[in-house]
Amino acid sequence: MNNIAEGFERGYQTEFARFLKIAKASCGEVRSMLYLAEDLGYLNSESAQSYRSNSEKLSRSISALESSVRKN
Repeated sequence: MNNIAEGFERGYQTEFARFLKIAKASCGEVRSMLYLAEDLGYLNSESAQSYRSNSEKLSRSISALESSVRKN
C-alpha cells in the first residue's frame, strides 16, 4: 500500500505505474514469506494457502490497475 500511495503522490502517471509494479513485486515477496512462515510452523497450511490466494488476487488487481494507468 505504501508503494501505491507514494507513486500516486508523485503526480505523474509513469511514476504511478512504476510504483504499482513495485507494489506487485512486494506481493510476491509476501507470498515467499508466507511459505517460510508455514515451513517454520508459524502458520498452518490452510491459513497460509488462504493468505497466498488473497495475495495472488491482490497482485492481479494491481497489475490491472497498472495496465489501466499506462493506457491513459
